[in-house]
Order: sequence, then structure tokens, then C-alpha cells
Amino acid sequence: MRVALVSMPWASIDAPSLALGILTSRLHEALPEVDVETHYVNIACAEWMRSILPESSGEDYDFFALRSYFKGCGDWVFSSALHGTREWNVESFAEQMNGKISPRDYDICMRLHAAAPEFIDAQATSISATKPDLVCFTSTVQQNVASLALARRLKEIIPDVRCVMGGANCDGDQGAGFHRVFEQIDFVVRGEGERSFPELIRHLMTDTDLTDIPGLCWRKGEESVVNPMSDRLLTPAEMPAPNYDAYFSRIETTSVSSWFEPRLVLESARGCWWGEKHHCTFCGLNGSMMTFRSKPPEVFSRELEDLARRHKVMDFYVVDNILDMNYLNTAVREIAERDHDFRIHYEIKSNMKIHQLELLRDAGIVSIQPGIENLNATVLRIMDKGVSGVQNVRMLRDAESLGVSVSWNYLFGFPGESEDHYLPVIAQLPRLHHLQPPGGASRIALERFSPYFDRPELGFAARRPHRQYTMIYDLPESDLYDIAYLFDTPDKGIERAVVEALEEALVVWDQQHHSSTLTHQDVGEAILLTNTRPDFDWRQVELRAPEEVLLFRMLDQPRTEAVLRAALGDVGSPLEADTDTTVRRILAEWQRLGLVFTDEGRHVHVATTVENQQLCRITRHAEEAVA
Repeated sequence: MRVALVSMPWASIDAPSLALGILTSRLHEALPEVDVETHYVNIACAEWMRSILPESSGEDYDFFALRSYFKGCGDWVFSSALHGTREWNVESFAEQMNGKISPRDYDICMRLHAAAPEFIDAQATSISATKPDLVCFTSTVQQNVASLALARRLKEIIPDVRCVMGGANCDGDQGAGFHRVFEQIDFVVRGEGERSFPELIRHLMTDTDLTDIPGLCWRKGEESVVNPMSDRLLTPAEMPAPNYDAYFSRIETTSVSSWFEPRLVLESARGCWWGEKHHCTFCGLNGSMMTFRSKPPEVFSRELEDLARRHKVMDFYVVDNILDMNYLNTAVREIAERDHDFRIHYEIKSNMKIHQLELLRDAGIVSIQPGIENLNATVLRIMDKGVSGVQNVRMLRDAESLGVSVSWNYLFGFPGESEDHYLPVIAQLPRLHHLQPPGGASRIALERFSPYFDRPELGFAARRPHRQYTMIYDLPESDLYDIAYLFDTPDKGIERAVVEALEEALVVWDQQHHSSTLTHQDVGEAILLTNTRPDFDWRQVELRAPEEVLLFRMLDQPRTEAVLRAALGDVGSPLEADTDTTVRRILAEWQRLGLVFTDEGRHVHVATTVENQQLCRITRHAEEAVA
């Protein structure tokens, strides 16, 4: 049997497909007699963009791959190929995008939409020439429509070919909906495919019954049959290292090599150990696979080294939803001790301490996504994040001190939040301008598989498929509901005036960040502080009073005034017998100087350590120069 594995637009072109890399390894192991060929149509798409838009760049591709998901631009581009008309819902697209995207991005969307049928036809002709028996599409984010369009065209060219879809867009009820609605898809593999996909191929090779393959959607005549999902998730031993040879062979000859620097994608775990206990209310990740499982630490570190050695690439993106904390004293420490020059991105929990971050940095984990989301404790409780606002600020401060890059967005729009949870934070944001700003502020979306979706009583009872789906598909709303991941719902939480105040404050933060510093040196008998933040007119301050030195050191961690008073009372205040007055006086002065961040009665100082501040700036500027 000949199997074609296909990575469609708009998967990022700077990294191989983890899903297809894993399936390649699994098929080589389980079915060595099967001929497997991988097609990186996403890279061909970048080349096509450049051929019809000579002025285009990697940033233009990334608009579709990374920045337009909540608008549906990437899927809409290929809707003309799916529906067989260049004019498919052009007016609807223009109406929905009015004022939402730049004129340049709009023009690129329109030009690609008009030319998409020819691109899909060319790719179908190329793949059909390899005479595949089975074509497998992995679909995540905006890969649905391009995959559906190519599957339809392949069946027109070679009617006997069978098409299968899998990936995050095909989990649970959503995958069943896709199979029922789109006849060009013969099979949908829901959930983890390492077991079920080889089993499907075995059944097809022997023409045996398909009813015993967990999670599979298949056709019995014209009926869509949906097998129950598996109740047995993969063990770590069943998660193979990916095979990326096809990707690196493909990029050797690409005409868009200047658009990107390749990086490697790897997983050390699946699921989310925090989500098992406290599923963040807005999060739709993991779907049917929340149970946390991690690879043995020595297996992960070996895979990391083997892939780097094989492909001569040191940049890694680890796709885990959260770091296994047991890795800190195993895999992470082992990688650090081997003194590699890795640059690794990882998702972590935002309440990690600085000594833990330092260990991550020493292992090459210099880019993190801590899931900060907000800086107010009440809103974070509504999210069920398990952290506070001052802990999130501490994370930003410590990461800045260590030269670790932080990716985060400020989220709002939660049922039960109010302006009182935002205005005090907004007033304090100038104190944080030396720390890494968020990428922006976003109202949360209602996502399938999230607690907000599964439990309407939490605040989002009214919902309908996101408006983007009506401009992409030709389907009744009931079918759109079955295949949608995003849903429109009445806004909750803060009003527009507060949103605008937050957005404006974050713009200023972003603008002032690179010229802002706030550092401190602890020289024993004094704390020496230096400031360049524009909103504060002082440049150097020395804290020499014993009570000031003590309290500043204590505010390395979030503390309440009661804890500070108790500590001051234990040592005695040489200036004031009233510790209440002393603490209030010092905190008021430090707030004026912008030295502390306060939320729900807890305080933390925001000054980075001077020893690492310059390293952080050099690292950040080097990353921007490469980008």
C-alpha cells in the first residue's frame, strides 16, 4: 500500500509537522511493508505565494499561519477551491474584514483566494502522480479547508483513492461532524493516532471490518459510522520520536529559504496535569486527551540530542501544554549539565520560582509561555488558573532578570469580572514597563471542549457558530455547529471604555519597554536602585535604612502588610515604634517610586537584578535582529 501524509497550509513553514513525523516513525515500525511519502504542501504554498506576489514575505505567510485564526482568513482563502468558484463569498469576506485587517492583508487574501483553485489543482496533480492508495491529512488550526479542497480534487483525479483526516480539528464530536458533512473524507481518526492509524491501514490491506478501531469514523454505504472513542490513552512508551527526514529534504530546495530559520518540534508530554485538577475555564486545548503523561526523562533528553545531531538544528519548540515539574531535577538538569547550546521554547506554570527558571535557562529553555493571561487575582480565580496577579508579575520580573523571553497575552471578557479588577492594574502598568509586555489584549473566545462550552451555566449559554464559518462553508447552521471550534456569544465582563483603557496602556508599555529599566543591587548594608522608566523622574535611589533593606528583601516574594509588619516587629524598627506606620510609609514611598506592584493586599517588588539585566537586553535584541 502507498500512503501519502500531507501537511497543508497554513501550518508554519519553519518547522516540520510533529503529527506526520510521529506517524512516519510509527508506520515504519508497525508496517514496514507500507510505502510512506510525506508532502509538505504548506511549503509549496509559501512558494506559490511568492510566485504570484513577488513582494510577499514570511510575515505575510505568518499572517495566515499565526495571526488570523480568529478571523478565518486562512480557511477563507481556500474556500474558492473547496466550492469551485473564485467569487466564493467575496462580499461576505469584505464585510467581515472591514476595519479588522490591514489593506495589504486584505489585498493578499483576495489575490490568493482568486488563485487558490489552480494551486490546489497543481498539488492534486503532483500527489496523484505518486499513485497513493490512502492520503492522510493532519488538521490543526487553519488547515481544514485546504485539506478538504485537496481531498475533493484528488478524488476527481483518482476516484479510488481514500482520504483520511486527523489532528486537533478532528477530535470528539467535531471530528464526527466533519466526517458526516464532507463526503470526500472517507475516514476521520479521532484522538491519538499512533494505534488507530496503523490499525486502519491493516484493515484496509486485508479488507476486514472497521468497527473495532476506537474513535474511527467510516462509511457504511452512505451512512457515517462513528466508533466510540478509546478509553485507553497511549502510554509514554507508545509515543515515538518523530521522523523529520522528509521536511529537511523538502526545504533543501525551497525558494523561500530566506523566509525562515528551521526549528525542531518535540513533545515530552501530553495532556495537562493542572487541567486534570482545574481545567482553565476558557481553554479548549486537549479535548479528549487531558490526562497528563510524560516520557521518561532520559528518553526525552536523548530524543532532543538525536534530532539536533541528525538535522544540525539547535532551536526547539516543545509543544507540551505544561512542563512536567519532575523534569526539573531529571531531564532539565541533565541537559543543563551537558552544556549544549540549545534554544528551547516550553510552556510552564507561571508560579515557578527564580531558581527553577534559572535551571531552565541553563538547559537552554530561554523562551517560555507561562500562561500569565491577567494580572488580577480575582480574574485569575475566575479562570481557575491557580496563580495570583503578584505571582505573575514576579514571573515577569524574574524572567527579565535571567534573560528569558516570555510570551503572553492579556485576556479579558470573563463572567463576573468588573472594572475594579482592571483599573487598579492599569494604573500600575507604568511600573512594569521594564518587564516584557504582552503581545496584546484579547477578549476570550468560546472554544469547543472548554468548561465554558461544556457548562453553559458558567456564563455562555447563548452561542452559535463563529461568524467566520458562514463565509467559509456552504452549510446550514446545525452542521456548522457540529464542525465549529469557535463560537460567537454575547460579550461578558468589562465594558468597551475599560477595554480601550487597557489596550492603550499596553500600547504604551510596548513602546516604552526597550528604553525602560529598573534594576537593583543588594550590597549588604544597602539596596542600590537605578531607573530609566519614562513615567518616573528619578534615576538612582539608595535604600539604607535597616527596615527598608529588610522589607525590600522580603518583597522578593509576594507579601501582605501583616507579614511585613510581623517581620519588622521581630527585629524592631529603629525609627518608629509603630510598625504599622513604618510599613505604610515605606510602601507608599515605594509605590510613588514605582518599586512595587500591589494586588488584593499583596505586594511584590518589581526591580530586576542588575547582574543579568544587560544579558536580557542583549538576548532580546539578538532575537529581534534574527526575526
